[in-house]
Amino acid sequence: MPKIADIQETPNPNAVKFILKEPVSYGTSHSFKNAETAADDALARSIFEVGDVVSVFYMDKMITVEKTDDAEWDEVLPELAVPIRAFESVRPANGNGSAAKSVGGAIAAAAADDPKIAEINTLLDERIRPYLASDGGWLEIVGLEGTTLQIRYEGACGSCPSSLTGTLMAIENMIREEIDPDIDVVAV
Repeated sequence: MPKIADIQETPNPNAVKFILKEPVSYGTSHSFKNAETAADDALARSIFEVGDVVSVFYMDKMITVEKTDDAEWDEVLPELAVPIRAFESVRPANGNGSAAKSVGGAIAAAAADDPKIAEINTLLDERIRPYLASDGGWLEIVGLEGTTLQIRYEGACGSCPSSLTGTLMAIENMIREEIDPDIDVVAV
């Protein structure tokens, strides 16, 4: 059962990040935009069942929960702690607690042979994703069509206004400067 080490605010006023003492996943991200998408995931489903939850994102020792605008954190936080503490984490089949590094979304995984996507992923892993994770969010590549890179924000970043403005422009500028000056980055 994961113990909650800390609960942190994020730049998104409707999202908080639970820092855990043990992992709930091993190197893979899990993002659920509504209760229906969480039906087959015990942890996310139990968090949605608390009510007033808009989205759930978890990865390693972090769970980010976004609440409805009308809900108050003082009322929701104690209720969210119950299913988080009750969840039994499962170690990966290889037993050593590690998993293959996740490239991104399903399309990104299928296109992993593309050297440009691999280069972009390396840049994101080194310079962007750690900062997003520290704010309770994440970023996955959805695909690269021509010179348009499609990304998807997850967790606290999924509905945060700054992710769709400043962060998106910063990512595009970094990719243009270091990889390809013609790349346009769009959030989907």
